[in-house]
Amino acid sequence: MVLDDMVRGTVRGVRLAKVFHQETDASFLEKVAPLMRTSYGAVLLSGTDLDCARHSMVFWNPVLMMSSKGQRVTLTTAEGHLIEERHPLEALDRLLDATRPHFPMLVEPFSGGLVGYLAYELKNVLEMLPQTAADDLELPESLFFLPQDFMVFDRLTGETLHLTLKTTALAPIPRPAMPAVAHRLVSSGEDGDLHSDFSRNEYLNAVARIRRYIQNGDVYQVNLSQRFSASFHGDPWILWTQLFHRNPAPFYAYLHLPHHHILCTSMERFLCRRGDTLETRPIKGTRPRGARADEDGAMREDLCTNPKDDAELSMIVDLLRNDLGRVCQPRSIVVAEHKRLEGYANVWHLVSIITGKLQPGVSAGQIFRATFPGGSVTGCPKIRAMEIIDELEHHVRHVYTGSIGYVGWHDTMDMNIAIRTAILKDSRLYFAVGGGVVFDSEESAEYEETLHKGRTLFQAMAQHQEEVCR
Repeated sequence: MVLDDMVRGTVRGVRLAKVFHQETDASFLEKVAPLMRTSYGAVLLSGTDLDCARHSMVFWNPVLMMSSKGQRVTLTTAEGHLIEERHPLEALDRLLDATRPHFPMLVEPFSGGLVGYLAYELKNVLEMLPQTAADDLELPESLFFLPQDFMVFDRLTGETLHLTLKTTALAPIPRPAMPAVAHRLVSSGEDGDLHSDFSRNEYLNAVARIRRYIQNGDVYQVNLSQRFSASFHGDPWILWTQLFHRNPAPFYAYLHLPHHHILCTSMERFLCRRGDTLETRPIKGTRPRGARADEDGAMREDLCTNPKDDAELSMIVDLLRNDLGRVCQPRSIVVAEHKRLEGYANVWHLVSIITGKLQPGVSAGQIFRATFPGGSVTGCPKIRAMEIIDELEHHVRHVYTGSIGYVGWHDTMDMNIAIRTAILKDSRLYFAVGGGVVFDSEESAEYEETLHKGRTLFQAMAQHQEEVCR
């Protein structure tokens, strides 16, 4: 029996379980909290009033879960596991087809489908690339699940709809009983200290090496990151929601999965599909927010006028136009906005919006094959940049700079770029930050930029470290 035959025809329909009115971000999170402690599941949470932040969603009671490592694909149900050798993106498409029922879109933008992530290392089954960075976490390279229950919160209308799939021969995957956790977030002993897998000098030398590669004509830009880690013995949900209150953004994600949690605070969209329209929104260019209005204005002005940031974003826009061109109709790709300024609690960012019309019959897996990983987190040209990343970075990135989101049955998709993202595994929190390096980059400025990007999480962890030690 192959994976898709095992579940074909098991979804019979969907019913509207409940409607909530006058919902707010706070009331939605109150509903969601107990679900993330009693079931495997995921939350996709939107903040700010940007045009890409209309909906928040929660998904729980998964009836099947598909994960992959290399070309080894595992399907998990309440009855056990089935393993098959297959390309994971082919398996994703076949699973979508096998489970897709015949009912129309009831709630936009999601009325059923798969939810999960693509780890950065999925690149290794898409291209012939080296893998010398240490895989110390040993987690799946892709993981998606089919939720039996989900809620869609429309932040514009204040309405939340709870839908439940009607399935046959499938029961929710049970979550093992877990011990109660203390509501503290970081241990107070020596093991709780924050550690990076780069020293400052090592990071500066790595940036200098990339600049030499650029000077020699190997690449135009490379995204370099460092990974921090700290021990963690508390409730990841509390940390994640506190991060949202500190610095809301459109593409937050929380995943409670077997053997690991993912806490993502991203503001970057990788891919959004609505019918035959595909959109990507790369971010390149960052400045910290100023403490005073004049400082903040100076940072904003410097970002908008700096030629290095302009060149960096323009290169990635060209790369993504080329990637979308592999699956979109000729002459349909448009740069709808370029160098749009977006402000967040800690940083300013430059954003571009690129759209295209998909060729008929293009599947989700084919879209990912053409575009993954996102060019804003690799560099240009993409393959050579990824080779250099593997040479210089010490550990695999896993979901960091991969993508988290949903792929719906009704030709909808919304996947983020998993930046500002932490992984919790075996009572340790892993968090990577990086930035794009070009020839004009200054080594110490690149290092400081990573610290600015990580500031919200560092501050949250430090605050709770103090609370534990009192």
